[in-house]
Amino acid sequence: MISLTVNGAQHELDVAPEMPLLWVLRDELGLTGPKFGCGVAQCGCCTVHVGNQAVRSCSVPVGSVAGQRITTIEALGSPDALHPLQQAWIDEQVPQCGYCQPGQLMAISGLLHKNPHPTSDDLAAAISNICRCGTYDRIRTAVARATSSAANQS
Repeated sequence: MISLTVNGAQHELDVAPEMPLLWVLRDELGLTGPKFGCGVAQCGCCTVHVGNQAVRSCSVPVGSVAGQRITTIEALGSPDALHPLQQAWIDEQVPQCGYCQPGQLMAISGLLHKNPHPTSDDLAAAISNICRCGTYDRIRTAVARATSSAANQS
């Protein structure tokens, strides 16, 4: 049995320790926000937080994160209280197809935990998620909107 805390809920799972965290989240817990993209930790569609660290869940064996706090896009905000990034994504109309967006949001929110006011260069250096639609300019604009509105709320 592997014990995980996912989005604040405790789970005891009878899964192989080498099973990728992505498949535990999707197939065992029904959390479909993290997406399967490449399966080799390159595209970032599967990004979740382990602790406060953004990780590519397709390449993380679930046994290696047993007992740790895992957060998926489903818990980034709520319908009644969107995370500032989620609101900025809406305001800036970031997604086109939207497939990569949960991973983008989780990667960037992980960066913002460490660096609340990243520059465009900081984003380029830290976020390697792939967006096939190429909405990178909108993403940068949305991050700027979110970080400036968060600063204004402080």
